[in-house]
Amino acid sequence: MDMAIGVPAEGIAAGRLSAEEYARNFSDLHPPLVRHEAQVEADRCYFCYDAPCMNACPTEIDIPMFIRQIATDNTLGAAETIFSQNIMGGMCARVCPTEELCEEACVREHAEGKPVKIGALQRYATDEAMRENVQFFERAAPTGKRIAVVGAGPAGLACAHGLAVNGHDVVVFDAHKKPGGLNEYGIASYKAVDSFAQAEVDYVTAIGGITIETGRLLGEDMTLAELTDQFDAVFLGIGLGGVNILRAENESVDGVANAVDFIADLRQAEDLSRLPIGRRVVVIGGGMTAIDAAVQAKLLGAEEVTMVYRRGKEQMNASQFEQDLAAAKGVLIRHWLSPLRILVEDGRVSGIELEYTELVDQSLRGTGKTLSLACDQVFKAVGQTLSSDGEGVALAGGKIAVDEEQRTSNPKVWAGGDCATGGDDLTVTAVAEGRDAAKSIHRALSAATAPAVTQGA
Repeated sequence: MDMAIGVPAEGIAAGRLSAEEYARNFSDLHPPLVRHEAQVEADRCYFCYDAPCMNACPTEIDIPMFIRQIATDNTLGAAETIFSQNIMGGMCARVCPTEELCEEACVREHAEGKPVKIGALQRYATDEAMRENVQFFERAAPTGKRIAVVGAGPAGLACAHGLAVNGHDVVVFDAHKKPGGLNEYGIASYKAVDSFAQAEVDYVTAIGGITIETGRLLGEDMTLAELTDQFDAVFLGIGLGGVNILRAENESVDGVANAVDFIADLRQAEDLSRLPIGRRVVVIGGGMTAIDAAVQAKLLGAEEVTMVYRRGKEQMNASQFEQDLAAAKGVLIRHWLSPLRILVEDGRVSGIELEYTELVDQSLRGTGKTLSLACDQVFKAVGQTLSSDGEGVALAGGKIAVDEEQRTSNPKVWAGGDCATGGDDLTVTAVAEGRDAAKSIHRALSAATAPAVTQGA
């Protein structure tokens, strides 16, 4: 049923805002720097020797070098410096929590409380290279080796690119209709506008030697055993497809949804006015997914959005910047509350009952005191799990166990990104792991084909 713009609708409804409001709300969170702004910002850098910002970057980009190149108007040189360490530096410039990584380590942050805008400068350089389609890498001579990469997210694409540069042929399998993984399906729309995720996929695969097959799910359309038989090596970058449950009564009732599915639907929506949202929304969780879901619910026109987290502010996985962003957009964040049951009326969500929590001897416990919030929609953002049994490789802590080179217990299989042990659920870390796995795979394949060395008599 149609509703008049500006008139709040009870329950979950679409079309809560005008077209102009949707466009404004989902515009670029950080507009790109223009040339003058970039050079002024680059001039603020001290170009530190043994720079702390570089040490804080999971992909170890030479940050002082690329900023100096921008300062001297060598923007494409800066892009090459970035891409040599992080082929997905464009997306990382948009979604990295730079305020907790390179910019937090910046000397100017410690001296003035105002770091150099490293992320914005990285975007300035990489955007120009991508806009002009300048490729900095050439494929080596074909090796005749074929590698399967499962998962076309940041880890898988970084691995595929590294292997292709070394002359290997790569087939990337992905369960979704589009490649890109979380970059395409799992981040807030205002962080990567104008189909940037797909533009980056095109840029990364332009090196050649990479074939992408979508709609191919490991465990259904192929098995790991089949892949290891057909390919010389396999890289698993399958992410975490399973979603944890709330363990709350009535959590399967109409009006309760997974935040990751909501974000994916929003990312793929061609018309935001057709995307329904509740009038009063509660998001359960304290990480980046919870923040992205809560903020976007508000931007879609929800009147009240409340984030509920079972621990304190200092334990939240979401960065301080993201928490401040949520508050600035009108999201209320409440701590020390855990869901007990979804309240139901006429078969739909009418509210949520929560229990206050506390730490006792470092263990989280309920206090017995409860609170009820009226709502018509609940999003679950309480973490994800590996959606397979590992397909025969060893697991540790619910993830695929890997060593320092991203090798699994199967000598022909490597893994990286969210599905593997050792990461921190950041895009930039996934890229680093995919890149390093590609190097390890290349070394292993090169050693296998190297001629035997015989000792003289």
